[in-house]
Amino acid sequence: MRQRVAIVTDSTASIPLDVADQLGISIVQLELKVGDEYNDERRVPHAQLAEAMRQGTPVATGEPPPPAFFWNYSDAVASGAEAIISVHISEGLSRTCDSARIAAAEIGIPVYVVDSRLVGLSLGFSVIAAAEAAASGATPQGVMSVLDRRLRSTMQLLYVDTLEYLQRGGRIGRAQAWLGQALSIKPVLALKEGIIDQHAKGIGADRALKKAVSTAVQRAGNNPVDVGVEHFEFGDRAKQVLDELRSQLPQIRRATVEETSAILGAHAGPGALGVTVSPV
Repeated sequence: MRQRVAIVTDSTASIPLDVADQLGISIVQLELKVGDEYNDERRVPHAQLAEAMRQGTPVATGEPPPPAFFWNYSDAVASGAEAIISVHISEGLSRTCDSARIAAAEIGIPVYVVDSRLVGLSLGFSVIAAAEAAASGATPQGVMSVLDRRLRSTMQLLYVDTLEYLQRGGRIGRAQAWLGQALSIKPVLALKEGIIDQHAKGIGADRALKKAVSTAVQRAGNNPVDVGVEHFEFGDRAKQVLDELRSQLPQIRRATVEETSAILGAHAGPGALGVTVSPV
């Protein structure tokens, strides 16, 4: 059966490629500049990026240009889609939606560009839910309804080993970064209203990550949920955190550990770890 609604997202959603292929999700790559070299983020190995950041090499991120969206949308039209739902990283963190809207204006079918107000697996789980609805034959309105519910109910927490990299990228102030480093405070951050905000503090990684787990468990309650842990050069601890979530959550539908996108790694720095709970 021909799929009526095409789903497009961006590479910050951390969706595994096999899942994207299975559900027909099109992924547009954000751009990463390391030193003087530009690349799609998928072409930058995490180990290389982490080492460049530790050495103080300038790192910058950028949204995809409008043509990247145009060709993805054109492919959807050629495949017979009646509408496109294009769901992207929070506009509080990136201008990706702006590029998508420019391209959407050139397409002959309806294109719904959605600011998710999220990033990482919290965006990814919501996109997967929308793609599953589209694959089942839902109308554009039906897919949008599923997507909206997941976006509003999903929670994402972020642990960072140091506030230095968020400060470099302008996500927090210099004084706040210095204070965190001076006191060895490991913060738990959250996406609130589309921007990064402090959720809790922990003295040391253990306390901070325990706080992230307890918050996720409280948010999930007894409801069926998708849970994910994503990391940047922190794989062993990410697996431990997922094991803790598995042991405490009674109804997990999907559970995954993923390397975060290089874009998120470039902002959060080595040793960063995200926890996502998305009610089904």
